[in-house]
Amino acid sequence: MPRTTDGDGTPVPQRLLAAATRLFAEQGYDRTSVQEIVEAAGVTKGALYHYFGSKDDLLHEVYARVLRVQQERLDAFANADEPIEKRLRGAAADVVVTTIENLDDAMIFFRSIHHLSPEKNKQVRAERRRYHERFRALIEEGQRTGVFSTATPADLVVDYHFGSVHHLSTWYRPDGPMGAQEVADHLADLLLRALRP
Repeated sequence: MPRTTDGDGTPVPQRLLAAATRLFAEQGYDRTSVQEIVEAAGVTKGALYHYFGSKDDLLHEVYARVLRVQQERLDAFANADEPIEKRLRGAAADVVVTTIENLDDAMIFFRSIHHLSPEKNKQVRAERRRYHERFRALIEEGQRTGVFSTATPADLVVDYHFGSVHHLSTWYRPDGPMGAQEVADHLADLLLRALRP
């Protein structure tokens, strides 16, 4: 049975994911070998295959862990007892901040999704669809209640916002002129301005 932690208490799956994320971001998924990942994580191939069935599983988990956090946070915003504008703005800003906080993961995903097996690709798309549908439901609630304009279909508004989010990894730099929250505030404000009646 592989050890579950190392000397500093970091669980082996987290070490493997950290090593894979760094290597996928630096070299690309297709140019990173399983051997490089296990060497960087300081474990055996047996340990990797104990926790992850394949390199494909590692790639899926790199993205899935961020999406799980984002889904939990979106659900919390959506279920809050606050006006719809505040809930949507919070959710719109949060997805920007959490994407920037996990920029390597986002870059890896958009650069490497085509490497996923058809089954994993379908699973990821279903997870993303669930997130987008929950986000769209907030817009539709505001449109239904007259708070937001119905001039633009909710689907298009969602695509508009997530197009910006998905491109963050191509231009955002942590040492750039704007911090994560500032970028998030600007993009959330743009979204709300687009929805004004």
